[in-house]
Amino acid sequence: MLDLNIVLVEPEIPQNTGNIVRTCAVTGAALHLVRPLGFEIDSAKLKRAGLDYWDKLDITYYDSLADFLRQHGEDNLFFFTSKGKRSFSEVAYPERSFLVFGKETAGLPEELLHDNPERCVRIPMRNTLRCLNLSNAVCVGAYEMLRQHSYEGLRGDGKLTRYSWD
Repeated sequence: MLDLNIVLVEPEIPQNTGNIVRTCAVTGAALHLVRPLGFEIDSAKLKRAGLDYWDKLDITYYDSLADFLRQHGEDNLFFFTSKGKRSFSEVAYPERSFLVFGKETAGLPEELLHDNPERCVRIPMRNTLRCLNLSNAVCVGAYEMLRQHSYEGLRGDGKLTRYSWD
């Protein structure tokens, strides 16, 4: 059974996290939030962006990146970074995977990336620009993993038709 996990390390912008809440809810992905957060969970902006999806979400909080790595360091972790050598679409994602994203202004810690080059993946983009918006990057990564697993558990289960939403 597909076990997609989205990890946000120290997210700073409530609207991005709210959008990611929606992505996780509609895809069945679990959300892992690593503190410190740049906002309060009861933030009106966060709630508005997540709409009414909060109760449809499996969410876990961690006190720090070290706390998260203690619990999941041996799992299938994929660090999304502009410094990755491989494209995110070149990776074969196991059924239980954790897609890890850094904070909006700084990404993931350099030491983490340096110590785990085989786990680093990038989303291709123009050389002159830094990165995608965090919520867009999460969506790109999540749907690639879902595509590789024929959209298991989602409407259509990979057999999408013109009217698959009916």
